[in-house]
Amino acid sequence: MDRILIESLELETVIGVYDWERTIQQRLTLDLELGTDIRPAAADDDLAKTLDYAAISQRIARFADEHDFALVETFAERLAQLLMEEFAVPWLRLTLRKPAAVPAAAAVGVRIERGTRPEGT
Repeated sequence: MDRILIESLELETVIGVYDWERTIQQRLTLDLELGTDIRPAAADDDLAKTLDYAAISQRIARFADEHDFALVETFAERLAQLLMEEFAVPWLRLTLRKPAAVPAAAAVGVRIERGTRPEGT
């Protein structure tokens, strides 16, 4: 299985459990690995035969604009479900970071894997 990468995508969204967090937008950063087979696209040099990372990035930004969650865990889980359904992704790894959430840490966050990854990958 090949992987399409989107790294350090910055998003602004309402996220957090504290009352003051519910009144502001905060920055999240996202790393994404999307499992796919790039050979058909590479053979024909055809974007329609692969995952369009620009379209996926735009969809992620729209998702962030449309939702406000308390937990980064919820954001990550719902986004993973959406990407797998809308873009027919069989496997993904998503890392979501919330910088500035803990003053002594560069960031906190979650990393999830969803879907079926072929053995040996």
